[in-house]
Amino acid sequence: MRALIAGAAGFLGSHLADALLEEGNEVLGVDNLCTGSLENLKHLSSEPRFEFLEQDICCSFDPKRVDYVFNFASPASPEDYMRLGIETLMVGSTGTRNLLDIAKKYEAKFLHASTSECYGDPEQHPQTEEYWGHVNPIGPRSVYDESKRFSEALVTAYHRYQEVDTRLVRIFNTYGPRLHLNDGRVISNFLAQALRGNDLTLYGDGSQTRSFCYVSDEIDGILRLSRSDEHTPVNIGNPIEWTILECAKAVLRVTESKSEIVYRPLPEDDPSQRQPDISKARRLLNWEPTVDLESGLKLSLDYFRACIEAAA
Repeated sequence: MRALIAGAAGFLGSHLADALLEEGNEVLGVDNLCTGSLENLKHLSSEPRFEFLEQDICCSFDPKRVDYVFNFASPASPEDYMRLGIETLMVGSTGTRNLLDIAKKYEAKFLHASTSECYGDPEQHPQTEEYWGHVNPIGPRSVYDESKRFSEALVTAYHRYQEVDTRLVRIFNTYGPRLHLNDGRVISNFLAQALRGNDLTLYGDGSQTRSFCYVSDEIDGILRLSRSDEHTPVNIGNPIEWTILECAKAVLRVTESKSEIVYRPLPEDDPSQRQPDISKARRLLNWEPTVDLESGLKLSLDYFRACIEAAA
């Protein structure tokens, strides 16, 4: 199989490239590097089955024949999508449409990386795929939330009206090596602060919850979905719910850091709860995560230590 991965230089895109190459596939990685990093792909520089194209998917391009299109192109951390708000909206609309047109042209399968942010600050807990969400369409997070919600509608329309063979994965908080050191997400923030000996910054009172999935589990679920016949959204995430305070304490245990925990005001529209119902993934894909949070944090330590040393 020849697969196109948009957003290949990003956190999840680069891990997906590794997984597909390990299976013997050819991979064309596409990225405009606005948030991705070639550092995430440098280990593939001598891999003959991997090709990289620096390309903005909001501009039309022809990758030549591909069998599968994976769309992971989008700023994904609050730091990035609030800085690149218009670009985030465009990649979720024009960029996604361009990739769908490629899939249609070459009769390729298509998987779109959507997000738990489609649920907004949810009034249903845990979140099932049937829940329509509770999203502020004009708030500071709307550039990302509505980009992903529109993408889901567009992908579904191409399946319904153009007969493109599509899949939709709703990704919940994922962490692991190659997560950007300063991207503003919970795990990367806490690990970076703890390893540097800085105070761990909690926003709000720390009672808001998240569910953290280690990257190997996330990629496994995504690959299983890519080979299924399911065209409606599927949650892929860890159903074990942690408060942010519990997560901070876990990071302190794993790093053996003496850092203190300090509190800051909660950002606008920050979700109070986040927990996937993965019944659908269990039933259709025979998937569920296997790496617990503290084990995943330990697996991430060497990467974050190396990043901190390189930045010193």
